[in-house]
Amino acid sequence: MASMSTLQLTESSSLRLIPSLHQFFLRRNGHFRTSQSRFITSASLQNNSVNRRRFIADTASLSVSLASLTALELPAKSDEGLSEWERVYLPIDPGVVLLDIAFVPDDMKHGFLLGTRQTILETKDGGTTWFPRSIPSAEDEDFNYRFNSISFMGKEGWIVGKPAILLHTSDAGESWERIPLSAELPGDMVYIKATGEKSAEMVTDQGAIYVTSNKGYNWRAAVQESVSATLNRTVSSGISGASYYTGTFNTVNRSPDGSYVAVSSRGNFYLTWQPGQAFWQPHNRAVARRIQNMGWRADGGLWLLVRGGGLYLSKGTGISEDFEEIPVQSRGFGILDVGYRSKDEAWAAGGSGILLRTTTGGKTWSRDKAADNIAANLYSVKFIDDNKGFVLGSDGVLLRYLG
Repeated sequence: MASMSTLQLTESSSLRLIPSLHQFFLRRNGHFRTSQSRFITSASLQNNSVNRRRFIADTASLSVSLASLTALELPAKSDEGLSEWERVYLPIDPGVVLLDIAFVPDDMKHGFLLGTRQTILETKDGGTTWFPRSIPSAEDEDFNYRFNSISFMGKEGWIVGKPAILLHTSDAGESWERIPLSAELPGDMVYIKATGEKSAEMVTDQGAIYVTSNKGYNWRAAVQESVSATLNRTVSSGISGASYYTGTFNTVNRSPDGSYVAVSSRGNFYLTWQPGQAFWQPHNRAVARRIQNMGWRADGGLWLLVRGGGLYLSKGTGISEDFEEIPVQSRGFGILDVGYRSKDEAWAAGGSGILLRTTTGGKTWSRDKAADNIAANLYSVKFIDDNKGFVLGSDGVLLRYLG
């Protein structure tokens, strides 16, 4: 078995791929290939891009201020009348999809919200109001970044996005430093988790898992091959649909103990990984319909969503292939995510404003009909703690938990 691979910072302030990692992740039909990336370095393009974004941010902030003054004189809108949620209006353009949210553990009023179209918003009041945040190191190139994931531990935080970008802060987000990355990075970065001082764990959509303990300047590979390579070895063992695998994850979720569950891009099987394993472990789906998303319950078991609105729970805790279907009032719309507030209470969200609640650990669900008039898909449910939760959706829709 090959040794664990590393990514290292070179003297030219970029990361180079060690040959063993290159071989694992860039093998194609028995041959190896190299990749190159080009960057726009024209100063005029950079300056124009930065000035344009600053102008948009300034005008958006002014719009929010005016909207706040107007709101004092107008009655509340009907879609703010959610039983336990309120809609928070954001200073962003229509069409932005919100992707992740995190708060500074030392100051739970201070948080950041990420999305498509280079969206980074900041709050200083716990999420009641948000304002655009400009990070110059993320605006040096004329790219329209999709910021996928953010994580904090103490005052140290991380952001990853697509095209490949890694940002780090050691002062609770007051300033952000851009960490250089290898052009050979396998896949797009879709998830990052702060794990300790100067330490983090990063996942790409091709199944690469990297860990760092020196602020991102060196990365060690935690798995020894891509998911595609793993499936090429195991397809004969009975993984249904693996021959149609496109090489990327649809979703990936991490448990508190560091285990992962990921859904294949076509939704025809899922994969798991636990700390110490050299490879991802593929699993056949136990249901007829394709998998939409999977994640971890508060009791350590798995939840599974299928296309068309079905919800399943694994029997017992830990990794399992044995699931039972739970009746839900999804109205045929897909359920896209589940977030647990406690061991018993969880919320599920999905297409066309679907919002469901359980107080029995997931065994029974009721629909919050007051969310039906929100004309957006709700993609993600995030509970920061027992009292702070958010639902993130399309078209800049953000719901805040009232409790």
